Amino acid sequence: MYILNNEENVRDLVIGATILGTGGGGDPNEGLKLLMNVLNSGKLIRIMELNETQYSTVLAVPYYVGTVAPMASLRKPNRIKDPVYTAYIEYTKVLNGDITGFVATEMGGGNTPVAMYIASMLDKPVIDGDMIGRAAPELLQSTANIVGTSLSPAVVVSETGNIVIIKEYSDLDDYEAIARYISVLAGKHAVVMDTPMTKQQAEKAVVRGTLSLAMKLGRAVRETIEGGYDTALTVAKVLNGWIIFRGIIDKYDWKNEGGFLIGDLLIRGVGKWRGMAFRSWIKNEHIIAFVNDKPVVMPPDLIMVLGHEGPITNDKVRVGDEVSVVTTAAPVIWRSSRGLDLFGPRHFGFNYDYVPVEELVRSYGVIEHG
Repeated sequence: MYILNNEENVRDLVIGATILGTGGGGDPNEGLKLLMNVLNSGKLIRIMELNETQYSTVLAVPYYVGTVAPMASLRKPNRIKDPVYTAYIEYTKVLNGDITGFVATEMGGGNTPVAMYIASMLDKPVIDGDMIGRAAPELLQSTANIVGTSLSPAVVVSETGNIVIIKEYSDLDDYEAIARYISVLAGKHAVVMDTPMTKQQAEKAVVRGTLSLAMKLGRAVRETIEGGYDTALTVAKVLNGWIIFRGIIDKYDWKNEGGFLIGDLLIRGVGKWRGMAFRSWIKNEHIIAFVNDKPVVMPPDLIMVLGHEGPITNDKVRVGDEVSVVTTAAPVIWRSSRGLDLFGPRHFGFNYDYVPVEELVRSYGVIEHG
């Protein structure tokens, strides 16, 4: 177990989680605010290895669901001050028992801190891991759905006052639609708490070590920025990845559709990439990337767009910014047949069989190694 007890630790983790969030994963400013609230209240953030937990451990997964797109201010007043805590209270009623620890649903500057926040405010641990190994747009992209652990029962809470209990769902698409519709009604996002797990179930599902990886990554990026060095090269090195493009953001078309940010990001190459064009298709997160209309990264592998000062989330993209694109492999569990059904190219409507990123970058060739 290790403890986060100062602002620098917290900022490092949020930066690292934001990078692993592949353009989505929630608002890092909101995530930082949650964790600073923990520290300012005198609480400690305890991050525990799964193998350190008790046999009788009961874990749950809290997170925000909704679009990352900029939205107009809500017309409805907020009726629930702390929807994360409210979700916890309602969930213990549904489970008829307490929760002894929490797991982040994904890596992202907003969603990873949600699990850390509620765990710490309740003096409980958060597990060093998450349910994806990156951020993903849909609720069904959880390792629980690969290993056969149900996401139900679930509680969905919005600040505007909706509290919805989902005892069971007919299928994952219906569950996604129900939870996301609550976020649409709220105007941006809602809080979900789901996936009750025993320690034994968590051992099969949790992608281990991702919180400590975020800390390591964020610290390395901070030190790189302070030293005036190349942020993208540092990220590629820490993640055993590749820089696959450098250029200027030329165009960014997006829309808010059904509770998702859907869009295309176009980057005009510079340096060794001059005369080349990069395109990323976005569904909250960067999903698939092309250079000169040929795929160079396919889901579930990671696509990370970085500026000189670190990660750029997809609600903060600005035409004219100079950026670098880094890629690395997704956790191996997503390369299983079931994982690709949930998170491969065809799931998103692209007529490609999945090709691992290490093979694509080898054939693409115009890269910089970390």
